[in-house]
Amino acid sequence: MKQLTATGTTVEEAVQSALEQLQTSKDQVNVEVIDEGKKGFFGVFGTKPAIVKVAIQKDPVQDAETFILEVAEQMGAPVQVKSETSGRDIFIEMTGEKIAMLIGKRGQTLNSLQYLAQLAVNRETDQYFTIVLDAENYRERRKETLENLAHRLADKALRIGEAVKLEPMPSYERKIIHAALQDNDKVETDSAGNDPKRHIVIRPV
Repeated sequence: MKQLTATGTTVEEAVQSALEQLQTSKDQVNVEVIDEGKKGFFGVFGTKPAIVKVAIQKDPVQDAETFILEVAEQMGAPVQVKSETSGRDIFIEMTGEKIAMLIGKRGQTLNSLQYLAQLAVNRETDQYFTIVLDAENYRERRKETLENLAHRLADKALRIGEAVKLEPMPSYERKIIHAALQDNDKVETDSAGNDPKRHIVIRPV
């Protein structure tokens, strides 16, 4: 987080000095007054300057959008983005002529880009934001595919009477599998292994 400490004869003057050095406006910063200062006798004797710490506020949505736009451009697949927020969840939809390049096989490129955007946004903040990156409604189509897979493999586990292992998946995809089978009292699901090879195991009860 970009910040600096500034002084002035008054708090207002110290803040203004900091804003000029940071080249920003007051609505874009957090101001912490360290010392309000003190006027001396006749404005001379015993005078203490006001001291403030001014930090530029991070805009997680703007940071995420900027990161995605820059990476997509460098990959030769420029995009447009549209964002929505819900609490600390940031949903970003990408559109572009070469969007398939950014989705990748089974969404692997999309997942990697989402992971890197999340790292970039949370790099210098006390709050944690979750990035959900989508393109051409891929997430919804992938959700349907995973739910169908979950039911199909649950039937297989019951048919052969043994546990069935799924391929490694990111955490939010594993949640889809767990949720799809949570009402099926004939099987149980567990996650096994360590990232990036963490996977789900479906076994008969």
